[in-house]
Amino acid sequence: MAKRSIEDTSIVIVGAGNLATNLAKALYRKGFRIVQIYSRTKESAQALAQVVEADYTTDVAGIAPDAKLYIVALTDTALMELLPELVAGKSGQALWVHTAGSVPMHIWEGHVAHYGVFYPLQSFSKQREVDFQAIPIFVESALEEDARFLKEVGGALSKKVYEVTSGQRKCLHLAAVFTCNFTNHLYALAADLLEKHGLPFDVLLPLIDETAQKVHVLNPHAAQTGPAIRYDQSIIQEHLHFLAGEPQMQEIYRLMSDNIHRLALQDRQDSSPHHNM
Repeated sequence: MAKRSIEDTSIVIVGAGNLATNLAKALYRKGFRIVQIYSRTKESAQALAQVVEADYTTDVAGIAPDAKLYIVALTDTALMELLPELVAGKSGQALWVHTAGSVPMHIWEGHVAHYGVFYPLQSFSKQREVDFQAIPIFVESALEEDARFLKEVGGALSKKVYEVTSGQRKCLHLAAVFTCNFTNHLYALAADLLEKHGLPFDVLLPLIDETAQKVHVLNPHAAQTGPAIRYDQSIIQEHLHFLAGEPQMQEIYRLMSDNIHRLALQDRQDSSPHHNM
């Protein structure tokens, strides 16, 4: 495989969603040559293509056949369904990567010679641009040369680039769901609760910010506070009674409180002198 350089890398972005939009813009700002954007919808493909000075297509058969790097940022289902059609008729020297957290790398096997994964670990929205310098990027490839190239591409965007296995990436994705998606769902529940009682969600923002900042300097176990870690049953029962009209929130509160208390007891046991003897 001919040696690639960052300067002459031609890239096709397959997808125009939240991740694809942020990644395409970040690559473009770093001087990469985005030659084409693919999306099922013309509006999305055209909007992103204009920003990164690329062509666009809404036809899988119309995807450029001679790019050096194809970054497939589709939903897991769309990736699996379109994969054979995506790679058909393309250069055998092209490097294909997907950006999915839980899809194994081996889905490319038997379809292309050069393949891998390029996984930026962040929550993306089209409406909000993020600083890629601080985003960890996890890469994987079957060939050492391709892995080096992906790390070089990642290194142009971020200060934190790691090579991981598909199993490790699945663990990262699961941890990210707990950290981001579940946490944001709890924000949504809190917002609904406050709204029902005539209170604005933004009163919680200083608490949210401090909690997030705290885990930059403390282990999450050490940063835990609240009635559950003390197992203050009077407050817990009072909260559960308050949620009597919200059975699903009540169950979430009970499960979370029980687990916080369980982990606190385990941490105390693990750190006790007798346990360490």
